[in-house]
Amino acid sequence: MAADRVSSLLRHLSPHNPVAAITSKSPDDVVITLAIRTPLCKGKKGGFKDTSLEYIMYAILKATRERLGFSPDLVEDICMGNVSDGKAAYKARAAALAAGFPNTTGASSVNRFCSSGLKATADIAHAIAAGSIEVGIAAGAESMTVGGDQVETPFDEEVLGQSQEARDCMEAMGWTSENVARDFGLTREVIDEYAAESFRRAEEAQKAGWTVDEIVPVTTKVKGPDGELKTVTLTKDEGIRPGTTAAGLGKIRAAFPQWGPMTTGGNASQVTDGASAVVLMKRSKAIQLGLPILAKYVGSTVAGLPPRIMGIGPTVAIPKLLKQHNLTIGDCDVIEVNEAFATMAVYTRDFLKLDWTKMNPRGGAIALGHPLGTTGTRQIVTGLSECRRTKKKILLTSMCIGTGMGMAGLFVNEQ
Repeated sequence: MAADRVSSLLRHLSPHNPVAAITSKSPDDVVITLAIRTPLCKGKKGGFKDTSLEYIMYAILKATRERLGFSPDLVEDICMGNVSDGKAAYKARAAALAAGFPNTTGASSVNRFCSSGLKATADIAHAIAAGSIEVGIAAGAESMTVGGDQVETPFDEEVLGQSQEARDCMEAMGWTSENVARDFGLTREVIDEYAAESFRRAEEAQKAGWTVDEIVPVTTKVKGPDGELKTVTLTKDEGIRPGTTAAGLGKIRAAFPQWGPMTTGGNASQVTDGASAVVLMKRSKAIQLGLPILAKYVGSTVAGLPPRIMGIGPTVAIPKLLKQHNLTIGDCDVIEVNEAFATMAVYTRDFLKLDWTKMNPRGGAIALGHPLGTTGTRQIVTGLSECRRTKKKILLTSMCIGTGMGMAGLFVNEQ
């Protein structure tokens, strides 16, 4: 605690140093003591294709409980990000109880589309900061094998008739990707080059073993061609395609030709199943429990923009968050931007002048997949692991959000 007081004193002595301000340590800081995820598996044909959402939730919560380093009785609330299942709150509660958490531990689900995992993290962090709870778990889980985020039935015409932007909320995500490409003059060559690099980085990270400390193995059952269920243990991400090149991606036909020629199955995020979780508490509580502190939660924010170009949401959320903490993009060491589509990733990179070597250094959702409710926490797990490996400090995460929003989160690595 003496070191924390010195850090706090130095912050006051250097009030004009924003990096010093966010890296200082106080007993009241909200910190992360555990950050893990499952392998990310191909939707409809991968390792989780025959696994229910509640089992995926159970698997990540059981792995979390086993690695807590303290009694699960201390966990007061669990918030689970999920997009596609209207019964997610029921399933999260059942999964928590099955995983060994007592009935005194609350559970809920939250849905802000692709940012749901980060929203869950923010909700738990803010509850801790406000004194509502002392210890909580933020998680995300998605079975895109079963679900997705497409709206099947149009909204009430009385609602849609009031505003063009209300009507734009009905646009499919692929349509919005084509809008971004068209509005901002992106070329197929540039976005395929971006996608190929995402695959290359993910392949490198997997082969080098960098993701080992992110992933917890999950044992489940998979139905084979003979219809028989076989027990398997999943340990690796499945979406990585070794040897992918921009030239090869350039031969893939458009996925949404009715809206444009740019977006393909090779330069968009993959349909994926998986889960992730982070454990949060105040620094004083972590010290009391003798836990390793992985990172400090600094803050997060959300911002809106026109629904028809929802993909560029990070371009409004990131500047807003950085301004709140008097930081520049150059202060950030690792930047995880969700690659919903290469169109939005390229525009975000170029518009914000992001250093591409800092952005998604282990690849992103194009190569790894984008289980909708999971991504917000998965980015934290991946980003902190990369910070540890490279001895970097400041992690920035961000994603676009369907219907026209962006969210961003800021963390300080302490390992």
